[in-house]
Amino acid sequence: MPTSPAVRRAIRDDIPGLSRTLGRAFDDDPVMGWFLPDEERRRKRLPDFMAGLTRVSSMPHGHVYTTDGWLGAALWNPPGTWQTSIAGQFRLLPSMARSLGSRLFTVAKAFTSIEKHHPKEPHWYLLMLGTEPDQQGKGIGSALMAPVLEICDREGVPAYLESSKEKNIPFYSRHGFEVTGELTLPDGPTMWPMWRDPR
Repeated sequence: MPTSPAVRRAIRDDIPGLSRTLGRAFDDDPVMGWFLPDEERRRKRLPDFMAGLTRVSSMPHGHVYTTDGWLGAALWNPPGTWQTSIAGQFRLLPSMARSLGSRLFTVAKAFTSIEKHHPKEPHWYLLMLGTEPDQQGKGIGSALMAPVLEICDREGVPAYLESSKEKNIPFYSRHGFEVTGELTLPDGPTMWPMWRDPR
């Protein structure tokens, strides 16, 4: 059985590479397809969208993980940091506007809906997890989650995510996450909130 590549913490210089990977990983994602319905625009703009989220929402907290060659990436937010500050929202706006164009208002409504359903209890939040499409099924996603799940178990802190693909639920379930309900975006697709108690 092949071993998965070594996982390391990402630095700012990794953002372009890992954002391109996340763009490819989420190209067929139902939520991203709804955010950017035009396939050509989606392929061009998703990396910029992912770069903005990485740079503003997760990188400042020091828990973005990747591999050499950017085979995948995991964007984590420690307890109490999942909500983007007002200042962060202003920093995020230019890349969101470039990426989403006329869909910006629709996506903003979706983010508001997601935030309303977000748990209040302290937890680690997995904002994004993606692997290069031709590398999926090789253990990279599991390896990328492992550093923070180890922290969760060691420190007794839960973890939370929203799965935007129903077919990914069994993968997250193997790592201890349980579906807590369904979240249907306004006039959009369904997501599955998942919660993991520490082991």
